[in-house]
Amino acid sequence: MDRGGCVYILTNKSHTVLYIGVTADLYSRTIEHKMKINPKSFSAKYLCNELIYYKQFSSIEEAIDREKQLKNWKRVWKVNLINGFNPSWKDLLNEITE
Repeated sequence: MDRGGCVYILTNKSHTVLYIGVTADLYSRTIEHKMKINPKSFSAKYLCNELIYYKQFSSIEEAIDREKQLKNWKRVWKVNLINGFNPSWKDLLNEITE
């Protein structure tokens, strides 16, 4: 049985840095970013801990493919994607369930 996956984008408080990741457990992974479980990671170094975009996929492979696409996008395309999903760029952690 395939386990679904999720691609997500985090940002810092001033929205100057974007972090794109993929996970099978969005809630837990977002909490890990907020707690800086890996203090030497990119997201910890640049204080990216606000979940501003996510998309669920039926398989982790689909999520990984989408992550690779997004990482190759220009910043303006990513910003447009975020604005279409979350125009206020609010932290969406409270909108996802454990």
